[in-house]
Amino acid sequence: MNKESIKTTIYIGLNDSETMSQSFLLDKYVTILKNVCKSYHVNFSYQFARGGFFQDGGELTEENTLTLILVDVSEEIIDEIAKDLCVFFDQETVMITREPCSVVYVKEKL
Repeated sequence: MNKESIKTTIYIGLNDSETMSQSFLLDKYVTILKNVCKSYHVNFSYQFARGGFFQDGGELTEENTLTLILVDVSEEIIDEIAKDLCVFFDQETVMITREPCSVVYVKEKL
């Protein structure tokens, strides 16, 4: 059965907002991300990415990024998760995108 859903992606940079460098290995960030998702009891997927952003002075900063993908989670819960990750990863901001998507669950047994 095809279901219309909302896919939300939260982009979390891994450079510390103060030092502008990554403080920990990726595994530590993933552990924090998983614990946040577990505490909100949401299904999730994540990916690693590289990204860049322009600081106020115009300087480009590149960093490792975690993308957290959530489907059909309320905006209120998403905002709370984003706030938690922003604090735990010491970010100035995190970016949230929302888009409609089609979800199909396939199940088959032999």
